[in-house]
Amino acid sequence: MEAKLLPQSRSHMATALRRIHKRGCSPILAVLARSAENIAGITEKLIIKPAESKTFEVAEKTSVHNDNWFDLIAINHLSQSLQAATGLKSRKSGYESLLEAAAMMSKKFNNPNRQQELVIQTLNNAIPNIILNMIKTLLPQSQFTREYFAAFTTVFFAWLVGPSEVRESEFNGRREKNVVHVKKCRFLEQSNCVGMCINLCKMPSQAFIKYSLGVPVNMVPNFDDMSCEMIFGQDPPASNDDPALKQPCYKLCRANQKHTVKCSS
Repeated sequence: MEAKLLPQSRSHMATALRRIHKRGCSPILAVLARSAENIAGITEKLIIKPAESKTFEVAEKTSVHNDNWFDLIAINHLSQSLQAATGLKSRKSGYESLLEAAAMMSKKFNNPNRQQELVIQTLNNAIPNIILNMIKTLLPQSQFTREYFAAFTTVFFAWLVGPSEVRESEFNGRREKNVVHVKKCRFLEQSNCVGMCINLCKMPSQAFIKYSLGVPVNMVPNFDDMSCEMIFGQDPPASNDDPALKQPCYKLCRANQKHTVKCSS
């Protein structure tokens, strides 16, 4: 009996489908016409959830800096001072403005000595002379001054170079906390350019701090991990003997890629 009913039921189904088709309805719609609860259940099964424990890692990692209001004011002030000294204008804001102004300056002024002169001029214009003279008078060369400069740098210049810490070194046969260790220089990391590090940071900063503030300093960048050490009280080596000046630029120099800067140290 079951064998007789099966073909009969198939013929009824075929007839029903033909009627639906003649009315202009799709048999697919008839099949999907289910209750709301069933549809919700199907939808939950069809949702593809991303893996919670896996993240896409890029080869090049950059540090994240959350600049506060003080940082933004300092960055803008230095950027505007640099633009005023060079006659160039940046339409960007924040640290990107400072980087763009520095890159444009490197492109326009190809001579490293001229680049260093412009940065020193920028720093002198950014800080009033009365403050520079006061610091130079009240803080003559001494252990206290060297350690004060190191501590001051770690607190008030993280917006420029990134997080840093004070370390000890031997100075004239005794231990002093006169070294600033920058864990990963923000300027070097974001510019990714050895030439900009040397000519727009290291060389002009050494000259400015020594002659405008009265304290010699040797800045020793590590181009492998992008860290840097500022050793207050220590004169930098001569240009011919400074290993940093013999360092070739990175293959993926961002300044060269974005602004066609000629990297020269």
